[in-house]
Amino acid sequence: MKTRVSLICAVILLILISTQVFAASNPVITIPTFTIVEVDQDNTVKIKAVNFPANDNFNVMMGAYGTLGIGGYSAGSQHSGTGTFTATYSIPAQMVGAEKIAIRLQSPTSGYYSYNWFWNNQHPGPAPAPAPAPGPGPAPAPGSPGMPPAGPGSIPLTSITGVVGDATVSASGTNFPTNDTLNVYIGAYGSKGIGGTLVTTQPTNGSGAFSATYDLPAGFHGHTMLAIRWESPSTGYYAYDWFKNVAGGGGGGAPAGTWGYPPNGKATHPLTTVTAVVQGNTVTIHGTNFTTNDSYQVLIGAYGTLGVGGTFTATQNTDGTGAFTATYNIPAGLVGADKLSIRFESSATGYYCYDWFNNTTFP
Repeated sequence: MKTRVSLICAVILLILISTQVFAASNPVITIPTFTIVEVDQDNTVKIKAVNFPANDNFNVMMGAYGTLGIGGYSAGSQHSGTGTFTATYSIPAQMVGAEKIAIRLQSPTSGYYSYNWFWNNQHPGPAPAPAPAPGPGPAPAPGSPGMPPAGPGSIPLTSITGVVGDATVSASGTNFPTNDTLNVYIGAYGSKGIGGTLVTTQPTNGSGAFSATYDLPAGFHGHTMLAIRWESPSTGYYAYDWFKNVAGGGGGGAPAGTWGYPPNGKATHPLTTVTAVVQGNTVTIHGTNFTTNDSYQVLIGAYGTLGVGGTFTATQNTDGTGAFTATYNIPAGLVGADKLSIRFESSATGYYCYDWFNNTTFP
C-alpha cells in the first residue's frame, strides 16, 4: 500500500511498510491527548490536556470536521508548561456557524501534535480521540477494540482488489485493530483521504481483517486517481491507499522494489539538513539514514504543516547508503512565504521525514 533552531528533522514515525498508520512502536511512551471541557457556541472552546511534552510551544488550529485540524485557521498558541494544562481558545471567525469543528495542537519545533473535535454548541465535546505523536501511537482504552493481531508494533495492510471506473472500488485489509469500526473516506489523490467524502463505515472482524466494495462519490467521478482512507474514531489507527479510477486500476498493494532499511537499522530515524536556500527560488537538502535504494515524494508547503498536503515538487531517489543531496524548486504559490516546510515521503516503505527553512538566501 502507498498508504504512514538549527534546522532539524523532526522525530520520524518509522513505518516499516507502505501503509502510513500510527501504531504504538513503544507502548511505554505516553501520547499527548486532550479532552473538550466546555464550548461556548461560536465563541470559545475549553480543553484539558495531559501527557504533552513539557516546556514546548504549540500552534493551535481549528478547521473543518474531518481534517484533523490540518491546514486549519490559527486560534493562537499554547505553552505546555509541565505537560498538563487547561486552556480556552477563541473559535476563528472562519469557523463560526460550523456544526462540528476540528482542533489541533502542533509543535513546530518538536513535531508533537494532538487533535480532537467538538460540537459547536453549548455542550462539552466528545471523548478524546488519541492523536499520535512522533514515535508512539494510540493505545486503545480499556474495553475498546483490540490491538492488531500481531500486536501494537504491527502495521495494518490494505490492498486494492478491483475498480469499476466512476462506480466502485474493492479493497481488503488485514492486521487492523480487531472488532473495530473504521470510517471510510474517498478523496483527491495526494490527500491521503484527509477531508475526503465519508462513504461508509467498515467493521473489522476478530482477526482484524475485512474485504468490501465501496461506491465512489459522485463528486469524484472523472478523476484519474483517487485516495481512500480507513480511520478508526475509537482507536486512532488509520491507513490509506490510492487507485486509478479505471477498470483494474489497483494502486497500492504490498511494498515493491529492492529497497532496504536505513544503514543503521530499522529503528534509525532519517535525517535532513538544509544546506542552502535561494530566496523564492530553490532549497538544497542533504539527507542521511533514509531507507536505501528507495524513492521519496518531495512536498513543499506552508510552515507548520510538516509538509502534509504540500505541493509535489520532485521525486528523490536514495542510493545504497540511504543518502542524497539535491536542490528543489520552491513552488510558485509559496515563493513569497517567510518560512516553508519540506517533506520526504516514501510510497513503498512508508518512511517519511520533514524539515523547515527560512525562505531567505543563505549561506
